[in-house]
Amino acid sequence: MGYDSAATRARLLDAAFDEFVRVGLAGARVDRIATAASANKQAIYAYFGSKDALFDAVLTDRLTVLADMVPFTPGDLPGYTSALFDALTADPGLLRLTQWKALERPGASQLERDAHVTKAAEIAEAYGAGLEAGMDVLMLVVVAAQAWATTAPEIRNPDDADEPARLNRHRAAMAKAIEATVGALLPAPEAPTDRELRI
Repeated sequence: MGYDSAATRARLLDAAFDEFVRVGLAGARVDRIATAASANKQAIYAYFGSKDALFDAVLTDRLTVLADMVPFTPGDLPGYTSALFDALTADPGLLRLTQWKALERPGASQLERDAHVTKAAEIAEAYGAGLEAGMDVLMLVVVAAQAWATTAPEIRNPDDADEPARLNRHRAAMAKAIEATVGALLPAPEAPTDRELRI
């Protein structure tokens, strides 16, 4: 059986993701990544060049996943926020990686910028608003979807309520808040004309 370089590269990316989620770029160690990937430490340098380049590769890989994790529905932003919330709650490592990225690489990559600007433009088009208004709403959507995971359990659940029930109530409150945000910041979407409905 021959050596599978694609499988080794994939194992390295998975192991690096786990390491970077746990300790960030500065705390990550290539020897731990190599051991977890059942690979030689030199494979990291052969495939990626450096620990920093490996971090970039993980960001590109996983942030692409995050950007496309749930279908973007500019006409139903409360629904999109709820779906994003569900995805981030199910996979907290992705959010933690973005937090490490914000701390250690605060600028936006072209990939991140393009993903956000495209979504903001779709919001603007759906509501007949400007790009800036679309971006304001998108930023609020993203923050709302992250709020549960970025708040300590002792704070987000001060009454020690049943955690799954509390999470569901928060999810409903979040969707309602985004609905109010859309109503406050964006014009009502134009209803289709009779001719558009007939086509």
